[in-house]
Amino acid sequence: MHVIVIGGGIGGLCLANGLKRAGVSVAVYERDITPTNRNQGYRIHINTEGSSALHDCLSPEVWERFVATAGDPGAGMAFMTHRLDLLTLIEEDLFTGGRTAPEEGHHAVSRITLRNLLLADISEIVNFDRKFTGYETKDGRITARFADGSTATGDVLIGADGSNSRVRAQLLPQAGYLDTGALAVGGKLYLTPETKAWLPERIPAGMNVIFGQPGRSMFTAVFKRRTYDAGEGDYVLWSLVARRDAYPEKRDDLRETVTQMIEGWHPALVRMVADSDPGDVEMFDFRTSAPVKPWPTGPVTLLGDAIHAMLPTGGEGGNTALRDAQLLTAKLAAVGRGQAELLTALGEYERAMIEYGFAASKRALSNARMGISASRINRAFARAFFRTCQAVPPLKRRIFGERWSSD
Repeated sequence: MHVIVIGGGIGGLCLANGLKRAGVSVAVYERDITPTNRNQGYRIHINTEGSSALHDCLSPEVWERFVATAGDPGAGMAFMTHRLDLLTLIEEDLFTGGRTAPEEGHHAVSRITLRNLLLADISEIVNFDRKFTGYETKDGRITARFADGSTATGDVLIGADGSNSRVRAQLLPQAGYLDTGALAVGGKLYLTPETKAWLPERIPAGMNVIFGQPGRSMFTAVFKRRTYDAGEGDYVLWSLVARRDAYPEKRDDLRETVTQMIEGWHPALVRMVADSDPGDVEMFDFRTSAPVKPWPTGPVTLLGDAIHAMLPTGGEGGNTALRDAQLLTAKLAAVGRGQAELLTALGEYERAMIEYGFAASKRALSNARMGISASRINRAFARAFFRTCQAVPPLKRRIFGERWSSD
């Protein structure tokens, strides 16, 4: 059995690592010209699901390097007002269930560092500068076509080619997206002795959700390396999420746009944005995949954003792609060992993936809608809810502990 993976993002590369370790023949085809051809974005939070997947799919040596080079994600998650009044703090043990093993914990990692680690053991089977254009099935085999005229033939084709997946467009042309009506602008403030002196203690301490005026909210997270090298330094990631109509029509200077939109917020939040490097500030359109029903199983399937692209308001997108890779590795490895039929294994993967993948997508969409709600009543209710959780610890543990520690 030979597996073709279209897309060299974290999900596709994790899958390729897992299949290679399991002795399954696999090759990856990526449209980027080189591994560093594209900006890999900000830090990514690896939760317990993502950690488990990476631990299972990576070689022990690369897993150890992942743990050593990952950053400390900080302590828990706080929900605050735009004046930085605490609503509730979700302690770290509620995220992890008290588990301390690295494969059961949380990590913060640079996307480019993670991609380099995922390439370490499989560079010889990853083909760059191969833009996928379509596939055809003949005599039970799948042939992928590329823009340069080349082809690749195998027994299984996995579309791991992101939210604009060409594999999905051919396999599920009816699959669409939901417009959330939101836009996000994100940036970085590097942690130096000077910035640490004026930043409120909670901002670089962990993850934070900040509720501003109706229709906008902010998320911050810290990236603190456990070990230091010549690469990027520690920083706070910030992202303003707001209704599209809350942004001014003219927004040539995104940093200045956000600074104006959070006028009246805590002065440290305004300064955090104003002092960020303008070269690190980017705008993101918020859209999410519309749920799909199970389709007739064949030798072509999908993984990660190619099927269940979701909003970042939950930190589950990359982790769900890693979970997909872990599950699909196990299913295809069983086929390779002669313990399962191919279409049966793929069907089992698809049914499970659709269920948990779109459940995660729904949670992320719900979080976004709460964050950009223009209703003052909804805003007041949310604040009252979080304050009640802080005042009644057993309630907070029941609500948030059951949600995160069970992942």
